[in-house]
Amino acid sequence: MTPDAAIDIGREAILTMLKLSAPVLIAGMAVGLLIGLLQALTQIQEQTISFVPKIVAMVLVLSFTLPWLINEMVRYSQDLIANIPQNL
Repeated sequence: MTPDAAIDIGREAILTMLKLSAPVLIAGMAVGLLIGLLQALTQIQEQTISFVPKIVAMVLVLSFTLPWLINEMVRYSQDLIANIPQNL
């Protein structure tokens, strides 16, 4: 395996990981921002209030995007396994 091939495999793995984690992380960040704004407006400074809505939003987004996530992971795995003979 050449260094270029190893770098390409690592780059593709990182990009796939970022692409797969983005919907859940963006949902958590958006809900956290909204809850933080609501807390600032109402002057309620309880840290545990934002925890449950974030978790619920992240689970909902995960459940909606799960088929796409699985397809992307299978595609990445198939590409990685199919390219094994070229990288030896």
